[in-house]
Formats: sequence, C-alpha cells, structure tokens
Amino acid sequence: MSDPALGLLMLGLIVVVIMLGFPTAFTLMGLGMFFGFFAYYRAGESWADNHIFDLMVQRTYGAMTNDVLISIPLFVLMGYVMERGALVDKMFYSIQLAFRRVPASLAVATLIVCTFWGIASGLVGAVVVLMGVIAFNPMLKAGYDVKLASGVITAGGTLGILIPPSVMIIVYAAVAGQSVVKLYAAAMFPGFFLAFLYLVYIIGWALLNPKIAPKLPESETRVPVRPWISDLQQAYSHKMLPALLTATVAPARAMALTMDGARISYGTILKNLGFALVPLILALSTLWAAWWYVVIHPQPDAPAPAAITERVQTGDAGKTEPVEEKLEELGSSQSGSSQESEPEQLQQMGNAELQTSTAPAYVGPSPEFYTYFAFTAAIIALMLFYYYWTMGAEQFEVLRLLTSSVMPLGILTAVVLAVILLGITTATESAAVGAAGAFLLAFQARTLDWKRTKEAVFLTAKTTSMVCWLFVGSALFSAVFAILGGQALLESWVLSLNLTPLQFMILSQAIIFILGWPLEWTEIIVIFVPIFLPMLKHFGIDPILWGVLVFVNLQAAFLSPPVAMSAFYLKGVAPKHVTLNQIFAGMMPYMAIVIICMVLMYIWPGLTLWLPNYLYGN
Repeated sequence: MSDPALGLLMLGLIVVVIMLGFPTAFTLMGLGMFFGFFAYYRAGESWADNHIFDLMVQRTYGAMTNDVLISIPLFVLMGYVMERGALVDKMFYSIQLAFRRVPASLAVATLIVCTFWGIASGLVGAVVVLMGVIAFNPMLKAGYDVKLASGVITAGGTLGILIPPSVMIIVYAAVAGQSVVKLYAAAMFPGFFLAFLYLVYIIGWALLNPKIAPKLPESETRVPVRPWISDLQQAYSHKMLPALLTATVAPARAMALTMDGARISYGTILKNLGFALVPLILALSTLWAAWWYVVIHPQPDAPAPAAITERVQTGDAGKTEPVEEKLEELGSSQSGSSQESEPEQLQQMGNAELQTSTAPAYVGPSPEFYTYFAFTAAIIALMLFYYYWTMGAEQFEVLRLLTSSVMPLGILTAVVLAVILLGITTATESAAVGAAGAFLLAFQARTLDWKRTKEAVFLTAKTTSMVCWLFVGSALFSAVFAILGGQALLESWVLSLNLTPLQFMILSQAIIFILGWPLEWTEIIVIFVPIFLPMLKHFGIDPILWGVLVFVNLQAAFLSPPVAMSAFYLKGVAPKHVTLNQIFAGMMPYMAIVIICMVLMYIWPGLTLWLPNYLYGN
C-alpha cells in the first residue's frame, strides 16, 4: 500500500475508532505513532531510533508552549464556578416575568437564559442539564409541546460554544494560526443573529399554532409587588420614578411606611431609586462608550510611530524622497565645507524631517456618524420617556428582579468581552478577570462553598488536560498524515475538481456538517479543519469568515443524531415519558435554522467581518 493510501486509511480509521467509543486524544496519538513508525521506518534501523519518537516529543512540547491555549483553563474555570454557584434560578424567574406577555413566554425566557448563561459559562452540557432541571418540567406542566420544550433547551444550550468567550474559538485559533481577538469579534454578531433566528422561529410557531404553547394562568404571570411599594404609590404618585424621586427629596411620608414590621429607611429609598435609574444609566453609558470609542479614542496623543516610513517633502511637484537619500545628497554637496559644520547641518536636516515627516492624519468620524448618533440618542430618549411614564409598580418590581439577577453577570460578561475587543488586555488576562469575577459573584450570592470550589477546580483541570492532550494527539496525527502524503492527495483531488470559491465553500461546510453527525466539535476542529485550511488561500477565502461559518456549522454537531450530545444531556434529566426520539424531533428545525444562518452569513459577509475590520482594520 502506498503512503498516500496509508494516510487515507489512517483518516478513515480515526472516525471508526472514535465512534467505537475510544478516547479521542489517545486514539489520535496511538494511530499517529503506529502509522508514523511505518512512515519513518528504514531497513536495518533499530526501532528505538525511529524518528516518530522525536516527533512525538516535539509536538508535545509545541502544544504545551502554545500561548493561545493559556486562556482555556481560566475561561473553563469561570464557567464551572458559574455553574457550581447555581446563579441561574433567580435569573430564569425574572426573565420569565419580563416576557410574560410574549407568546410562548416560558420558551422565550428559556432561550434567553440559555444564551446568556452559555456566554458566561461556555459549557454546553452544564447549560442543557441546568435548564433541563429548571425549565423543562414547568414547560411540560404548562401544556407546552414536548418538541418545542426540548428543542429550545438543546438548541439554546449550544450557543455557549459560539458566542464569545468560547473555548472552541480559542482551539480553532490555535489550529489555524489566527488571532483569537479577531475571531471573537467576528463571531459576535453571527452568534446573536442565530439566537435571534431561534427566537423568531419560537414566537412564529406559537403564533401560528397557539396549542403548542398555551398561555400561562394569571396566577403564574402576576408580579409580586411588595406592600410598601403600593403604599408609596398612594403616598406620592402612581408613576414609580416620580414617586421615588419625591420620596428622596421629601422622605417623611415614605419613612413612615413599614416593611416586614420595620420602618422604611432612607437607604432603602435610595437603593430602590437606583434600581429605577438603571435603564437611564445603561443608556447613557452605552452612548458615552460609543462616543468615546469613535470620537475621542482614535485621536493621536503622541507623534507618529517610528515604524512609519520616514519621508520628507521636496519642492519638486510634491515628490517625496527618503531621508537617507537627502542626507547622502547633503554630504556630497558639502564635501568642501569644514567637518565641524556637518553635525550641525545634519541636526538641522533631522529637525526639518521631524517637522515635515508624513504622519497619519486624524480625519475623525464621518458627518454621517453625528447624524446617526443624534438620531439614535433621540430614539433612546423617547423610549426612556415612554418607559418611565408608564412604569408602575409591576414594571418596577420586574426591573428590580432583572437588575439584581441579570445585571451582575451581564456586567462581568460585558467587561470580559470589552477588554478583549478593545485591546485593553489579552485574551488570557481577560480570562483571569472573568474567573475572578465569577468567584466574586458566587461568593456574593453565598452559593459557593469549599466543596463546590474543589469540584470546579477539579473539573477545570480535567477539561484542560483533555484539551492539551487533544492538541498533542492532533498535532502528531496531522504531521504523520502530511508525511504520508494524505494532505497532498486530498488537496490535489479538490483542486482537480476546478471548483469555484462558492462550490469549495459548500463542499467544505457540507463535509463538516456530515461529520457533525458521528463526531463532536473537538474532533472536527483538530482533525478535519486543518485539512481544509491550506486550500483557503488558493480559493481566496478569508480564514476568519470560513472559521466563523465552521463555528455556526458545528452547532449542528450537538443537534444531529446519532451523537447529538445535547439530546443525551437533556434525556438524563427529563421525565421518563419523554423519549429520545421526541427530543431528536424537536431539534431538527433548529438544524435547518443553522443552515439558513450560514447562507445569510455567506450572502452578507459583513455580518461576520464588519466588526473585526472596524476594530482592527483589514
């Protein structure tokens, strides 16, 4: 058998062996060592001198010293601390109350919590199991269709590996040699866009067929209003913001009210006023951040960097000449002058060059930006006015619940992503901030004890070790596959088809989609994605765009039988009467939505590439 044929046999065996249940990392290393021994075998050479052992050491050292992988244990620790801290119950309750008037409100709340919690934790199994425990039974008791209930949990739970910060993106960045920061920026909009498509599907299905998601009884949608809030309205105003503002200025009547048998303190009034002002604060912060980044941040505070090509302006029709050539001309023209005057002349020439060197001119934002900014600010102002004008006791209580349950985690997630995307910290430093913030949130909620902390650390070490050994195995496997000529054979076969870039994109994504049926995303990223990466340059395809398409495509790996891990996670906590086939049937529409999202991403590449190009340039 020829070497390329051995390479193809090696590629086929890895799929078969993984489907038989053998550990992926050690299967990759085992097949790599076995086939590599034959690839490096020389007659008369001792087996101990075979170069496959040297290759194994080199690939292991390379994986262990890969800087991109350092952020993985910290992001994983952040996720496990969030999951062990059990911070999601109150969040689900508050979001369900906020969307109580929306069709299929329980399913909508489940999707939002899955998305939000998936971003914070990045752990598909933990999110699916947790939401299965919290939301699955309430949906079934409310009369929701089993397919709707199971589909929204399994599909929503997988969004955590797509929306940053995501371990899958870090793994792809290490395999493809791409910037983690650019990939994070590129995956941001597609991830939320896919969640939006899921949301449209759920609400649309509920509107077309209300029987699949009956309306909840009034007793389950009534917002509990604290008695002293009702008394405060009677004392001041039925509109909560004027009532709280007036109580802050003239607190005598408010402090005469009681809560739990004790009088209301002035601090309680200020605290509740702070809850009421949260939407205004968030709106002003968002507008200020946009203004700072676009208008204030780009202005240069120092002279142009030395890396810019130094040129001086000559008087000859605006031509430019390098500084070195001007200095040479100066030296030749002043050859008869004294040596003592040369340093002074050179200094004068250097000063002139510094004054006239080409620097990056700050143009500032376009005039359209100010128009859009003013229009957006006006719309936000009108929305805030309407919200506060209509905010009664129920709306205020929902806002208070959302602020206390969602806002801390939302701020932590926003900070972790913002410091990465704005270049303030590296991905590793941002992961450290996220892990520290997760501990603070869990301790503040008093849900993380020593036992749960040990479990989170142990699971982090276990997951990190798996990823590292997976990289060692994939690096060894890929190297042996290339040595045997399998990579070259596949490339020549694909190039012989004379495909257009669109046809190659469809072929590669279709193969990855089919591989998602028997394999998980880890095997696909580390084994099969490197096969396609060298071909992207030939077809002129941006590896950032192609990679994000792969990320969206791999959502189907968790939703496609027979190895649909989300289905098995949910089945483990579902009632006995819910069958695996019902869960599979509920996931099928979401696989179609994934394909629709990929088509839209290819038709409109700006959905993926606009943010990284805007933040970091082409």
